Amino acid sequence: MTDLSKKQDAAGLLQIDRDAHGILRVTLNDPARRNALSEAMLDRLGAILADAAIDASVRVIILAANGPAFCAGHDLREMSAGRANADQGEAYFTDVLKRCSAVMQAILQNPKPVIAEVATTATAAGCQLVASCDLAYAAPSAKFSTPGVHIGLFCSTPMVALSRNVGAKHAMEMLLTGEMVPASRAAEIGLVNAVVDAADLTDHVTAVAHKIASKSPVTLAIGKSAFYTQRELSIADAYEYASRVMVENMLHRDAVEGIDAFIEKREPKW
Repeated sequence: MTDLSKKQDAAGLLQIDRDAHGILRVTLNDPARRNALSEAMLDRLGAILADAAIDASVRVIILAANGPAFCAGHDLREMSAGRANADQGEAYFTDVLKRCSAVMQAILQNPKPVIAEVATTATAAGCQLVASCDLAYAAPSAKFSTPGVHIGLFCSTPMVALSRNVGAKHAMEMLLTGEMVPASRAAEIGLVNAVVDAADLTDHVTAVAHKIASKSPVTLAIGKSAFYTQRELSIADAYEYASRVMVENMLHRDAVEGIDAFIEKREPKW
């Protein structure tokens, strides 16, 4: 298991910090490659997310980045090198995209809420990374795009997360034009929760994380899983499923404690 208390992982691709409240801050730290989702970066992110998922001391995960870009998407030089293989890269491309999809799903399936803190530019799979997070906050200078059409490569996998976070026409506009979307517009269409002054961004995200971390971890895990499951169902099936989840939640010790604390006008003890 990865030691989540270390400040930097062995490869130097991530900076890792945690505080006494259970906030795990994971900072992409490959600015020379604009924090591209290289094979190594995907492997490190996947490992950190997997460890955080089962670490009871972790309550909330923040994804941030150092350098001029939050994340520029896949490492195109690395991807292009795969064309030298006998199959022109088919097996390699399949493997890399499978790994990337696994990381995005690891965010959705992680029982801990994941917050993106975006101070700069997030493009292609980097935009996908932001869209995959449960919450996202951006500095005014941040920009977002799915620019694959500019190089003959439709952003099909980023489309999955993007289309589940913004309206269909907004998603298609980004995918078809490949144009940069400023932070203010990203907030309007729901790609990020809010735009926060750059000087205040980290403090704001940390405050949100602390607020979430004060809640019952079991309740958050139940609710996050239920949220992503129910929205793929029909209305009738969603209500049936959500009702079952709520009964399960009501029977849990934390719900008993929380309701008792509310009635008794005291702070709950999770």
